[in-house]
Amino acid sequence: MSKISLIIKREYTTRVMKKSFIILTFLTPILFAGMIMVPLWLSSIKDSAKKNIVVIDHTNKYREVLKNSEDYTFDFVDKPAEEIRKNNAKSEGFAALLVITDDLAKDPKAVSLYSDEQVNMELKNYVAKLLNNYVEQEKLAAYQIPNLKEMVEKSRADINITTIKWGENGQEKVGSAELALVIGMISAFMIYMFIVIYGAQVMSGVVQEKTSRIVEVIISSVKPFELMMGKIIGIAMVGLTQFFLWMVFTVIISTVVGSFIGGSVDVNALQQANSMGMGAGSVSSTDTQNIVREVYGLLSGFDFAQIVVLFVIYFLGGYLLYASLFAAVGSAVDSETDTQQFSLPLTLPIIFAIYAAIYSAQNPDGPLAFWCSMVPFTSPIVMMVRLPFGVPAWQIILSLSILILSFIGSTWMAGKIYRTGILMYGKKVTWKEMWKWLRY
Repeated sequence: MSKISLIIKREYTTRVMKKSFIILTFLTPILFAGMIMVPLWLSSIKDSAKKNIVVIDHTNKYREVLKNSEDYTFDFVDKPAEEIRKNNAKSEGFAALLVITDDLAKDPKAVSLYSDEQVNMELKNYVAKLLNNYVEQEKLAAYQIPNLKEMVEKSRADINITTIKWGENGQEKVGSAELALVIGMISAFMIYMFIVIYGAQVMSGVVQEKTSRIVEVIISSVKPFELMMGKIIGIAMVGLTQFFLWMVFTVIISTVVGSFIGGSVDVNALQQANSMGMGAGSVSSTDTQNIVREVYGLLSGFDFAQIVVLFVIYFLGGYLLYASLFAAVGSAVDSETDTQQFSLPLTLPIIFAIYAAIYSAQNPDGPLAFWCSMVPFTSPIVMMVRLPFGVPAWQIILSLSILILSFIGSTWMAGKIYRTGILMYGKKVTWKEMWKWLRY
């Protein structure tokens, strides 16, 4: 077995067997699944207690408009608002005070909702929906045109544009721009997270070995370049292992939890949305099944095999590029506190890449998206946003070629810095000094 293979095995086994690795590997998928399932479950839980709304209507027009529901009751009073406020300093007995001072058809702002705490959006939207519907009908009736209401209802349109992607042989695949955006951004954030986390681990590992003087013993048996490459590749394998386990556990946990609460949550959430005016009709279990089939149909329009393969390639390329530079920085300093001045210029391109990815998602074929997917310091993140929308093969090949060549060049440069800096102690290193090491 070669020396690099021994170093890779050592880095891999020591990190995989750590308690922190095992805990994060099992805990992170649970957190991911919880982030998906818990909001859906919470959305199905409704407050069982009715909320009383005290109404002061100076126009006496909206008593029949504000109708009681399962969640709210409206109590009309003729008292001044200040008297109610003084007698009920803490709003005991009612949740909010609604005051209507003028005809809303003439003055839409002549309505206010008072409460000791911030009024929730559900109550505000419910009241606004009732009043808006009444004012709209009142304005239509003022035109005194026969059947105007029916004409307006029939003229309303709800256009839903279906996006269809042509394949190489002309076959059609139904797609979704919104779903492509979600897939691209998740992939970009994952690569961003892995590069930052595992690149920092490479730098931290080099600094720890250097400060503990263990590296002096290791260098007596292997070349500095072999040590650097073994450490980089070993930690990369740790990252891929953790990523693979996260995918498997997340799918398993989401499937198990979804089988218990998924069906009921979907129906309840959609029925609640319909009651608030966001749906067009009642939702049944059959409708939910049709929605699920539609989602699966949209997912089938994406080439996930290509996305996963390129995700691994871009992750390795981006990680190896940055990890070699992080290793060089780690070898040049004597403590982790000294890494701040050198690591900042390395992290700035990664931060810029995630912002470029966010803007590129709005225009995947624009100049910003194209050039950032070619620059090796940003291409691993930005290209993942573009892939679900479709990228020409020549751009992918060109981007990967530049990334590979950049990794080779950065590894050569980092190797020269690593070779000199790994055994240097007690000297304050500057950028000028590191430039000299490159010329040795």
